[in-house]
Amino acid sequence: MNWQQLLSEHRLGRSSISDRHTGRSPFHIDYDRIIFSSAFRRLQDKTQVHPLSHNDYVRRRLTHSLEVASIARSIGYNVGTRLCHKHQLENIHESDIGSIVSAAALAHDIGNPPFGHSGEDAIRYWFESSEIAKRMAIGMSEKEKSDVYRYEGNAQGFRMLTKLQMPDNRGGMQLTSATLGAFMKYPVESLMEGVDSSAATKKFGFFQSEKNLFAEVAEKTGLRNRSQSGSWWCRHPLVFIVEAADDITYRIVDFEDGFRLGLVTYKEVESLLLEILGKGFDKRILESIKEDKNKVDYLRATTLGYLVQEIADKFVELDGALLEGEVHQDLMSLIPSSSVLNEITQISINRIYSDRRATEIEAAGFEVTSGLLDIYVSAIDEVRRPEKVSARSSMILKLIPDQFLSNIKETDSPYDSLMKILDYVSGMTDSFAVNTYKKLKGISLPGAILR
Repeated sequence: MNWQQLLSEHRLGRSSISDRHTGRSPFHIDYDRIIFSSAFRRLQDKTQVHPLSHNDYVRRRLTHSLEVASIARSIGYNVGTRLCHKHQLENIHESDIGSIVSAAALAHDIGNPPFGHSGEDAIRYWFESSEIAKRMAIGMSEKEKSDVYRYEGNAQGFRMLTKLQMPDNRGGMQLTSATLGAFMKYPVESLMEGVDSSAATKKFGFFQSEKNLFAEVAEKTGLRNRSQSGSWWCRHPLVFIVEAADDITYRIVDFEDGFRLGLVTYKEVESLLLEILGKGFDKRILESIKEDKNKVDYLRATTLGYLVQEIADKFVELDGALLEGEVHQDLMSLIPSSSVLNEITQISINRIYSDRRATEIEAAGFEVTSGLLDIYVSAIDEVRRPEKVSARSSMILKLIPDQFLSNIKETDSPYDSLMKILDYVSGMTDSFAVNTYKKLKGISLPGAILR
């Protein structure tokens, strides 16, 4: 692969490359399109670690995504300065790599369903256990069944960017191929034989419904094809920066949130972050800060800056191997601070992610997600069968927005029908999902009840 092609300005769905706007690069425009999209805005009420938290300090998916984009941009600017000089890239500005990875990082969670990873688990569980799902699956190909049985928020994110947002356009938001390439963490379809066990194939990145769109991105950016069937590619090298920005951000800031929630002590935070910063760190500023929460703020900011440099250095060191598609581990596992970061992760797993309140709400969210699928898919299933649609299903269908119900009829494929319902449910915020479930189950009713 080569950097000149990897940084392609080609917009998915367009036949020609637009001239650069004064003051904004094509990649800066990508960032702006994402941040003003309704899908991004809904992240303000989607779970990061602590669902439906009453603490206004705790991060949500929206704040997490903004922080990851900021870290990715810092790494990208550092890397871009060195790569542009090394490869003598034409018509590429040093800041372009930072702009690409910040846009991709901004969107990295845009396809996540309500209740975070437990929402994904709930969708997968429903397809495995539901009799309705089994009936719908009869008319689906093995690859289509794999898409829904192994449902993946990353693939939903690519679908969101390239089809669901700005749906009247081919290519949806029509982002640049470089940004979409950097977004695609898992450039492989859901059902693949003989894939390796690298970081790029732990999950999958696109549904069958968007396979041709990603193939176009891969062609424009020159991603190396790793399968004869055209269903598995090498990662775009900038994916490693987006992934690293996400990894180091959530490890450090989740640890900070854990301190704020009283789940880890200040001494634990100080000890581990100082271990990352090393003996060269000047403790005098830290000692001049009075309150522990302000000390943690300072340690978090300083540690993130230190890790940005470690990631950038490792990326530039691996430049040649990345272009050959020969890096099969995430960058975070290759930097000097990896062992301390792993220790932080283990504490977070044992005490922060398993906090009782978070677990209780995630369990409830599991039931909400499964319950919504029961209600909506059973109604869609009736539409697709020749029997008369029940009064119950007719009412349910009226409650689904037209954009998700358009053209669902008996002749539709079961796969397309399911994908439209998944689009609706996965796009819900945590609060909207709970409130909708309660209304449909009769647990709460809209408006006042007159006596």
